[in-house]
Amino acid sequence: MDLIKAADRLARQVNKLTFADPVTHVYNPLQYAKSLNHDYLKRFGQGKKRAVFLGMNPGPWGMAQTGVPFGDVQMVRDWLKLEGQVKQPKVIHPKRPVQGLQCPRSEVSGTRLWGAVAEHYKTPDKFFRQFFVANYCPLSFMAESGRNITPDKLPAEERRALFAHCDQHLRTMIEILNPEWVIGVGAFAEKKAQTVLSDYDLRFGRILHPSPASPAANRGWAAVAKKQMKELGFCSSGASSK
Repeated sequence: MDLIKAADRLARQVNKLTFADPVTHVYNPLQYAKSLNHDYLKRFGQGKKRAVFLGMNPGPWGMAQTGVPFGDVQMVRDWLKLEGQVKQPKVIHPKRPVQGLQCPRSEVSGTRLWGAVAEHYKTPDKFFRQFFVANYCPLSFMAESGRNITPDKLPAEERRALFAHCDQHLRTMIEILNPEWVIGVGAFAEKKAQTVLSDYDLRFGRILHPSPASPAANRGWAAVAKKQMKELGFCSSGASSK
């Protein structure tokens, strides 16, 4: 199985799940933004990677628009240069329209993460020779107000059903990419990776999540993340100094 087939399988599995209040809207970008997601996986999800960066789930102005993890529209369109059609979720929240690559909003987490990558590696190909970026959960959850609901805040029964599919997909992805490291972007992703992949021969680490909701991230996220990568043993070229 390759990453495209694995993503399509995950999209079908999670599409069958149901969620109760306070969740009123669920976006599955692996489904309606399949074309862009496939382009990302086809171009950058090939071969063995040194490390996989793992986030939590799509943001409303990032992956929910583009199908790409941390997928700020400008970075996806102009730096990653991905192409594809973006359709529509089954039910659209009026405060969270999906406009694909025409979305005028920026995803701060995505501009920070991909912006730092672009500054250091200059071209996507140089970065993806060693690294890959993924999300643990493919779904975006919203309350009636439009408030974002993260997967860890779902009721226990809903979490169990969702996480069973996400766990399976994470293991499949790691088997395909065969990395040495899994680096959580934030504490949630690091803990999930350590738990789900505990029987794999992997090294685990974490960098600060670039979300603007994090005061620490707002005080110079790129410098903090760079320092954390060096502390994990990655040298300035991005290679692990074993």
